[in-house]
Amino acid sequence: MVGEEGAFVLGWDEVLTEEELSVTLKVLCMSEEEFKEYKEQDGWEDDSEEEENSTLSNEALSRLKTPCKQLLYDSVLLTLESYGSDLKAEQDLLNNKEAYDKLSRREKQALHVRYGQKRILHQLLELVR
Repeated sequence: MVGEEGAFVLGWDEVLTEEELSVTLKVLCMSEEEFKEYKEQDGWEDDSEEEENSTLSNEALSRLKTPCKQLLYDSVLLTLESYGSDLKAEQDLLNNKEAYDKLSRREKQALHVRYGQKRILHQLLELVR
């Protein structure tokens, strides 16, 4: 359902892989009986009303059903744990001019990417809390 990499793409304002995340949350939050019924549907097609309302903006994420919000929350925590440092450590390094200046160009770029990723993940935690 989520492709070979098994990851979703999040932006500041919405989920960029909304269809994949929407289907994944729907399936993972189903009971076994609901899943069997869903699987039997022709081609895993959603009805058109659901498709029209499937945009996963930040506002929509905050209105998800509790089981989906909890699943997202736990997934984000696991993702954040996979990093070698936390958001505060990245912020501290960015604010420490002496330490930042010692980093290579590549290390600085990686720092900015990690920091941005962590900020988006923390924003998602707040949305689904």
